[in-house]
Amino acid sequence: MSASIPTSTSSAFLPLPPAKDIPLTFTASLKSWWAAGDKQGTASEERLLRRLPFFQPEQMASSTNDSPVIAHRERVQLAAPKHFLNTLSIKSTNPSPTAPPPVRLGFFFRNFPALAQWAGHRGTDVFAVDWLGMGRSARVPFTVKAKRDDISGRVHEAESFFVDSLEEWRAKMGLEKMTLIGHSLGAYFSAVYALRYPTRVHKLILLSPAGVPRDPNNLTMPSRELTDEGDSRSTISTSHSAVAASTGGVRQIREEQKAIKEKESRSRRLLTYLWEEGWSPFQVVRSTLFWGPMLVGKYSSRRFSGLTEDETRDMHDYILNITLSKGSGEYCISHILAPYAHARMPLVDRIAALKLPITFIYGEHDWMDPQGGLQSLENLRKAGNHQSRMYNIPYAGHHVYLDNPTAVNELLVAELDDAGEQLYLFAASRS
Repeated sequence: MSASIPTSTSSAFLPLPPAKDIPLTFTASLKSWWAAGDKQGTASEERLLRRLPFFQPEQMASSTNDSPVIAHRERVQLAAPKHFLNTLSIKSTNPSPTAPPPVRLGFFFRNFPALAQWAGHRGTDVFAVDWLGMGRSARVPFTVKAKRDDISGRVHEAESFFVDSLEEWRAKMGLEKMTLIGHSLGAYFSAVYALRYPTRVHKLILLSPAGVPRDPNNLTMPSRELTDEGDSRSTISTSHSAVAASTGGVRQIREEQKAIKEKESRSRRLLTYLWEEGWSPFQVVRSTLFWGPMLVGKYSSRRFSGLTEDETRDMHDYILNITLSKGSGEYCISHILAPYAHARMPLVDRIAALKLPITFIYGEHDWMDPQGGLQSLENLRKAGNHQSRMYNIPYAGHHVYLDNPTAVNELLVAELDDAGEQLYLFAASRS
């Protein structure tokens, strides 16, 4: 391995006030709601990025340390006025002429050090990009002109909003080809991008992807996003690595999903109803006005239970400001996904057109139905693509990268290096 990542440079940063405590009372929630905005959102993001020892704030002079990578944040402007993609660039300080293609992803801060170490070792770059209309990218108006019964037209317009802006970003950054890593809806868009621009993608790594299965009665339960807790056991042990997926492993995940679905509570049924009516979780929170920060606080305390108190507070502040931001890309959801995150044009029926390596990754307690992943591998095999595989992450739910970052980081680095045996896993694989 090349030079190690330095421990920290935070002492050289300009002062940044700490995140406020998660609100437990209405008064605290009101104050938090009143303070939210773009300035506070910028600070919340920088707090998380300053945890990375190789991060360099915009106002800081170029570093002279011996770090193999340097990271900085920027808004990459697109052609349309006020359109930009928020980007974290992690660049090698010693680029290699034989470096693998750059990696484009959107992730959690605990994944960045391992990926930065890989980038420094291989002499390549890693980019974390917020999709247009999401995260801290431009919140521009999102509309669909296609009629309600024109499903393919609605889906195409909604997908174009995201993948065409990513293609414009790629050209602006001067990247010839990329490995795309995406999670949930981001994984769906990554696959769609590859379908539309196949010559620009080297490999796809899809973490708990949305919109894969065909069956509208699949076991996917998006309401669990607001009720599931993080699995803190993964922070105690580092020995629980990813395992090759099998029909038996998928069966166990689906049996757990079925049991939870049968016990669906009244509150979950309400969330499902709101989904059917086109509401996003962000809209629900924004509609509660002053109570919003308290609702996000309950989610943060439960979902980030495996983090330290400071990390949980910083994550809450970031999630809160993202949630309260102007609605934009979230309005695509009802055009692309039907209730229970069933895609109106499922990837399982489209992905076989790709001739590149694809890796599916699911958590062992995932609420996304992994059966779609196995069926996709079978369809890819029938089409002659034997470069794809699938893994399960132990002690992890839908947010696999957060619940078990050690296992996910190890797997991502191995996949990026194409290390180890090539495990071709299909629907008929061992149980």
